[in-house]
Amino acid sequence: MSHNMVFYDNYTPVGDLIVIAIVLVILVLIFTSYVKKTRNFKIFVVMLFFIFVASYSNIFYHVKFLSFVNINVHIIYILRFIYHFSLYADLLLYVVYVTEMMQLEKNKKKYFVGLASVGFVILVIVEYLGTRFGYGFRIGEYGATRGAVIEGFNIFILGYIYFCSIVLFILIRYRDRLYGLVVTGFYGTMAISFSIIALQGINGQSSFTTATFMFPAIAMMYLLHSNPYDIKIGAVNASAMEDHIKDNYSHGREFVIMSLYMRQFDDEGKKFPEVINKTIRKFAGNYFRAGILFQISNGHVILIADKKKNPDFENKTNIILNDFFNEYAKYRYDFKIVMGDSLEEISRRNEYVSFIKHIHSTMNENEVHFITYDDVSTFNREKYILDELGDIYRRRDMNDPRVAVYCQPVYNIEKHKYDTAEALMRLNLPQIGMVFPDQFIQLAEDNQYIHVLSLIILKKTCDEIRKLIVSGYDVNRISVNISVIELRDDDFCNDINKIIKDSGIPEGKIAIEITESQNENDFIIMKAKINELKSHGIKLYLDDFGTGYSNLERIMELPFDIIKFDRSLVLASGDNEKSKKMVGNLASMFSDMDYSVLYEGIENELDEKRCIAMSAIYLQGYKYSRPIPIEQLTEFFDKNVG
Repeated sequence: MSHNMVFYDNYTPVGDLIVIAIVLVILVLIFTSYVKKTRNFKIFVVMLFFIFVASYSNIFYHVKFLSFVNINVHIIYILRFIYHFSLYADLLLYVVYVTEMMQLEKNKKKYFVGLASVGFVILVIVEYLGTRFGYGFRIGEYGATRGAVIEGFNIFILGYIYFCSIVLFILIRYRDRLYGLVVTGFYGTMAISFSIIALQGINGQSSFTTATFMFPAIAMMYLLHSNPYDIKIGAVNASAMEDHIKDNYSHGREFVIMSLYMRQFDDEGKKFPEVINKTIRKFAGNYFRAGILFQISNGHVILIADKKKNPDFENKTNIILNDFFNEYAKYRYDFKIVMGDSLEEISRRNEYVSFIKHIHSTMNENEVHFITYDDVSTFNREKYILDELGDIYRRRDMNDPRVAVYCQPVYNIEKHKYDTAEALMRLNLPQIGMVFPDQFIQLAEDNQYIHVLSLIILKKTCDEIRKLIVSGYDVNRISVNISVIELRDDDFCNDINKIIKDSGIPEGKIAIEITESQNENDFIIMKAKINELKSHGIKLYLDDFGTGYSNLERIMELPFDIIKFDRSLVLASGDNEKSKKMVGNLASMFSDMDYSVLYEGIENELDEKRCIAMSAIYLQGYKYSRPIPIEQLTEFFDKNVG
């Protein structure tokens, strides 16, 4: 192209050449980075295609116009038509893109896309007919000279305004459906585009028209489709994983998955040390073709790779594990590794993160687990339990039949009878029947459902106490377990007191069992809540004394009535004389300080005799009774005489 060429309409190809270059750069970035392959992304790629075609055809349209005398005039008309057709198509797709982005309802989406489609068809027809019948753009007999061009009716600017009006209306009308700064980003790029179009019109120019279509596309790429890598390990964020799995499933692609979880680096503010980053980079980059690494949390990464592109996955896995174990031998960082093939059911539901976390909950540290179909069965069971827990939580029905109260009677040594018991929670679910606490308590705590469950158990326990008293039974009290997590609820004490008060049972018939907290903030909260409960006549048990963490100084600060020695101390006291003296002295100390001592886990007469000798007031365990439905306490409690 000669440097002294003068194009029609003061045109310069610089704008279109820059657009072509930007489109190619974006395509390179798309190819070398991870982009969510959503429906909107596919629309975005097609928009890039039409922008590219528009720039290319615009350049050749003007070049061919210079050679009008030597070529068929219809080639110029066709190139100009392709140019405008591509821009109209891009504007139509922009409307479709925005309706998807704003998540409009089906009928509204259909309405706006319909408006845009009708406009597109009319504009294309008018463009063609205008040239065909002479009322639009056409070329006179003098070829390339300015005077030979007959502009006619300019339909393009009307079409541009029409489409942009639809887009702006949607962005303004439904702006609350999208994060404000994202919408502002689209406003800003459109304002710049409008300004350039206006300045061109004032100066009789058209060189940068296609560039104005590029600006919103850049906004789309940056605001909605960019997903930068973590430069330390080459991972993209967790939200991208769902889109990647969805794309694989929709195309029927099987994949292999490998998860690494390191608990000590999973807390807020923590990161993998460089030696781990280096190892992860090596695994993800050197061993798997087309593998993508996702960072689920600070200490959890998942690698997904196409199975067809990695037929030697098992051999590579063995190499990786061998290398990782060598690293573990050096640095002793605890880990959990889960790996295996994709599973149709989990892919369909797009639940790999929760599926793998479920597997983690069943693993010990420094284990490797290979995914099996049994994992899917246990995961489905857990998911069903969690769904039921969520439904129980939302309904807040204090008489929900799915929450069952069991009890374990407690033997009173001083009175030689059963007059107290511990209420125990069970779930009785329609599809799977009875569910024990170890299968749902942690789930309930993790999902903030536990307090509602505790209130239901408390309500049902109070109701049963009232029935027992009315029937003439001697009920000292029944204890209900409370999670430390519940104490963080500002309404905790009010909720507990209201249920007890509304039940109409005498004061002191309900006790609360709670374990000691290691957390300083939780301890401060616990102290305040326990003192408040105590002021309402509620008895307090320190549960599981002797397990994990016990701070005597803190225990002394809390007004507990009963110290409940864990089964582990009962067993330890039977191992040797030294352990027996230690446990006995602890119990004696509490007894001297007016705490009552309760031993749980009594299974035989030897346990019983030993604990009685160690200051026991209450005994609980399978020697006396397994957990029973609370209604069966009548088989253990005595009736009042007279």
